Amino acid sequence: MDNLILESNAFKNEQEIPKKYGYKNNNINPPLNIKQIPQNTKSLVLIMDDPDAMNVVGKIWVHWILWNIESTTKEIKENSIPTGAIEGKTDFGEIGYGGPAPPDKEHKYIFKLYALDNKLNLNVGASKEQVEASMKNHIIAEAQLIGKFSP
Repeated sequence: MDNLILESNAFKNEQEIPKKYGYKNNNINPPLNIKQIPQNTKSLVLIMDDPDAMNVVGKIWVHWILWNIESTTKEIKENSIPTGAIEGKTDFGEIGYGGPAPPDKEHKYIFKLYALDNKLNLNVGASKEQVEASMKNHIIAEAQLIGKFSP
């Protein structure tokens, strides 16, 4: 079975995310490349969060939620979302991408990509918890890309 792959031309896995993608900078999403999508995929979901925020604010901080991405999508362009995809609400209280904004020291940001055997029936602004609950038992493959960002 092919393994789903998530990469970026802007940074390599476990490397520094360029400053322009930060919340306090241009706050635009980095370009992402998707490879080896399983044949029976009906849609893709992308969740970006910051597990290091747990030590600061007591929870994993949600930066971006994107679902119902077409299964034929090979890239998410910089500062854009694929046609037809729906965005959820971040922990900034906003809908759409919220870039890295570590309050204390370098944090790791995890972009998690899921291939699903269905589409999600959720409205714009749904929470990460709602998306994860809807995805349950529908994930056929997953990939992740980790970036680092310092204040």
